[in-house]
Amino acid sequence: MLRRVRRYAWFMDAHIPSPASAPLIWILAGEASGDVLGARLMQALRARNPAIRFAGVGGVRMEEQGLRSLFPMRDLAVMGLVEVLPRLRALSARLNEAVQDIEARSPDLVVTIDSPGFALRVLRRIRGLGIPRVHYVAPQVWAWRQKRVKEFPGLWEELLCLLPFEEEFFSKHGLLTKFVGHPVLQSGAETGDAARFYRKHGVKEGAHVLILMPGSRRSEAPRLLPVFGKMLALLRQEMPDVVPVIPVSPVVAATVARETARWPVRPVIVTDVQDKHDAFAAAGAALTKSGTSTLELALAGVPMAVTYRVNPLTAFMARRLIRVPYVAMVNLLAGRAVVPELLQEQCRPSVLARAVRALFEDPEMGHEQKEAFKTVLQGLQGPGGTLPAEAAADAVLQLLAERSQKEQGL
Repeated sequence: MLRRVRRYAWFMDAHIPSPASAPLIWILAGEASGDVLGARLMQALRARNPAIRFAGVGGVRMEEQGLRSLFPMRDLAVMGLVEVLPRLRALSARLNEAVQDIEARSPDLVVTIDSPGFALRVLRRIRGLGIPRVHYVAPQVWAWRQKRVKEFPGLWEELLCLLPFEEEFFSKHGLLTKFVGHPVLQSGAETGDAARFYRKHGVKEGAHVLILMPGSRRSEAPRLLPVFGKMLALLRQEMPDVVPVIPVSPVVAATVARETARWPVRPVIVTDVQDKHDAFAAAGAALTKSGTSTLELALAGVPMAVTYRVNPLTAFMARRLIRVPYVAMVNLLAGRAVVPELLQEQCRPSVLARAVRALFEDPEMGHEQKEAFKTVLQGLQGPGGTLPAEAAADAVLQLLAERSQKEQGL
């Protein structure tokens, strides 16, 4: 019997790659949404090949999957044409650090996720290393500065995109692109439990629960939260039972707590994903920045208005470059103004208060939004009904297999 066990053990040792010979994927995420994408991709890859190793940069979610981040992901969480200027030296140092780590490790494949300002610079710097590269989440050049697409050939072997129209757009420019579906469909945003939210936070059932989503970057939240606070002061005059809820990532949790300490009504700040989804289930309305958060709320069926404010110079430059009629993703995908967009000059307490009150008080508006949400979400399904993370993992593994075959001369 012992001899059989030893023979079986030898067989297993001979067929399971040692840690040193297992594929190494260097993966980069630069903000909270990319961290979630990266974690799901890592999980899907490990489900297919448990021996895969990871190195790179990520946040809490990716670290939960075993990544030891080269440096804190929060160092990269900055946006805006003007806002980034004071951080250029620090970002340049992190860029050098990332490139040097890739050079030293010589991974089998590099995956960069979103954050094009940083990620594409990494891809450009490692172009001569002969390492296959995948960029996950297409740069939104179809929205503004479309001429930039001419800079992309040679930056990656494959582009994985989230929106159905992106595959055609980039393919027309000779870039190998694959639509994998939108990860919001895996978020679980529609699975919340309103009763659990009421119990946990001591909120009276039937209260006007208002979701406020100021952004996942440290440069976003401080710009929107003061306006949200003043809006609440106005809103409470007619809706005294309003309960503001702010779902935040760990990256900005301390900032949000500090910025809201003197609000007329203290918000419920949630950092747990399930708690956020429970809040969605309890909510009657939401006020959110533009971006993926609009799709999360759409999946949860929460009527919303979209708002945003950036540095005036950034706004001036953006308006000259933007080539799409809407900034809210749900509006862009629907091809019409499904939800109100209250941007820049309209991002004022009085305007926001009126919009939120209308969402609570006009059932027809909410019904129309929810019907439009269903159509938008249907268009985000991945190929053949595959979950987005699984489709992305399959694309990554295909590139790894192609590299292996090339090295073996097959």
